[in-house]
Amino acid sequence: MDAEKTDLYAMDLTDVQWVVSSHSPYRELCVEVAELGGGAVAIRDSKNTDLPPLRFTAAEWAAFRAGVRDGEFG
Repeated sequence: MDAEKTDLYAMDLTDVQWVVSSHSPYRELCVEVAELGGGAVAIRDSKNTDLPPLRFTAAEWAAFRAGVRDGEFG
């Protein structure tokens, strides 16, 4: 794991603000996203918040969002 990723996983997420997309009709069955600064994010399963969240660098998150917009995962 590179230093940027290591730093993300070392962050304490106790006080982060978790949000669910306002477009989701099933808010309790979604992923939640928390901004970590600098474009980095953490995501977690809203129905199982005891699992550790995944953390993505700004570049990883931007690549994922671009893939979704381009239909890469459909």
